[in-house]
Amino acid sequence: MKAVGKYIIVDPIKEVDTTTKGGLILAEKQREDIRYRRAKVIEPGFDVKVLNKGDEIYYDRNAGFGIEINKNKYNVIKELDVVIIL
Repeated sequence: MKAVGKYIIVDPIKEVDTTTKGGLILAEKQREDIRYRRAKVIEPGFDVKVLNKGDEIYYDRNAGFGIEINKNKYNVIKELDVVIIL
């Protein structure tokens, strides 16, 4: 599997339940107000210069589209949708 141009194939990292400072437990569905999602880069396109395979990133949750390959679900986003590289 190979991404083309400035597209990036990412595997979203499932967010686990988090506890606030006040002790409230927020489930994944209650975190929908958070705009960015964390993911692992599976394959950057050949025009992507700053990302490497295996990098962890944050990207806009509304960006790109989903794709299923060999029964695994991935997201395909554009380079400009990446906001942070960890």
